[in-house]
Amino acid sequence: MKTIKWKRVIILVSLMLAVLFIPFPATTTTPAEHTFHINASRFEYSPNTLSVNPGDQVTIELTATDVVHGLAIDGYNLAITADPGQTAHLTFTAGQQGSFRFRCTASCGNMHPFMIGKLEVGQNTLLWRAAALSVLVLVAGIWKLKA
Repeated sequence: MKTIKWKRVIILVSLMLAVLFIPFPATTTTPAEHTFHINASRFEYSPNTLSVNPGDQVTIELTATDVVHGLAIDGYNLAITADPGQTAHLTFTAGQQGSFRFRCTASCGNMHPFMIGKLEVGQNTLLWRAAALSVLVLVAGIWKLKA
C-alpha cells in the first residue's frame, strides 16, 4: 500500500516539474496594434511598463506634463522628445523579443537618471505555467480524496 502512495507522489512531482521546466511551444499570433498613452512628469512615466508580443505594431504617445521629456528605448535605437503640454508620437514594430528599458532623454531635474520604464516583448508563459500547476494541484487533491 505504501509503494502505491509513493508512486503517486513521484508521478505528481514529475508532472509539476515538467510543467515548470519544459518550454511551451511557440504560439503564432496575428500581430496586433497597440497604442500606449504615456504621461511623463518629473522623474516618472505613467504607465511605466508596456507589454506586447513579437511582431506587434506599437505606437507610443508621449505627453510631457511639466517640462521637456524624452523617451529612448534601449535595444531599439528609437527616441522621441515632447515639449511641455505637447504630445510626441513614435510608431515601430516590436521585432526583438525580451525586456527593454526606456529612459528620459531630456535632463528634467536631479532625479533624471532614475526616470525609466520597461518594454516587455514576449509571450506570457508564466500565466500558462501557473494555470497548468493549478490544474495539477486540483487533480492531486481529487486523487488524494479517492485514495
